[in-house]
Amino acid sequence: MDTWLIVLLVVVALVVLVLVGLALAKRSRVASARRREQQRAQAREHLEEARLRGAQAEKEQALAEEQAARARRERAEVEERTRLAEQEARQRAASAQEHASAAERLRAEAEKLAPGLADGRHGGGDHVTDPDATRRIEGGQAPVAGDGRGGSTRR
Repeated sequence: MDTWLIVLLVVVALVVLVLVGLALAKRSRVASARRREQQRAQAREHLEEARLRGAQAEKEQALAEEQAARARRERAEVEERTRLAEQEARQRAASAQEHASAAERLRAEAEKLAPGLADGRHGGGDHVTDPDATRRIEGGQAPVAGDGRGGSTRR
C-alpha cells in the first residue's frame, strides 16, 4: 500500500472519530438540556403543589382556630349557665330555709295559742286531710283511686 493511501485512511479515520465525538457531545448536551427542562418542569409542579398545600394549610389553620374559639365561647356560656343555675339554687335554698323558719315560727305560735292542735289532738274526731287520696274504712284507711286491681295505668 502506498503511503499516501495510509495517510488518507488515517486522516479519514480521525475525521470520522472527531465527527462521532462531536455527535456524542451534541447528543449529551441535548440530553442534558432536556433533563434540565424536565427538572424545571418538575420544580414548577412542586412549587404549584406547595402553593396549593400552603393555601390548604392556612385554610385548615383558620378553621381550627375558629373551632377552638367556638369551643371556648361555648364553654364560657356553659360555665355562665352553671354559675347562674347554682346562684338560683342557692337563692331557692335560702328561700326554702326562710319558709321553713317561718313555718316553724308559725307552728310555735299556733302551739302557744292552741296547745295540742299541731299534734292532731284537737278533739275534732278523725279528720282526713286529703279526701281524694284516702277514705275511712272501719277505722283504717284504704286507697280510693283505681278499681282495686292495681297495676299499670295502660289497659
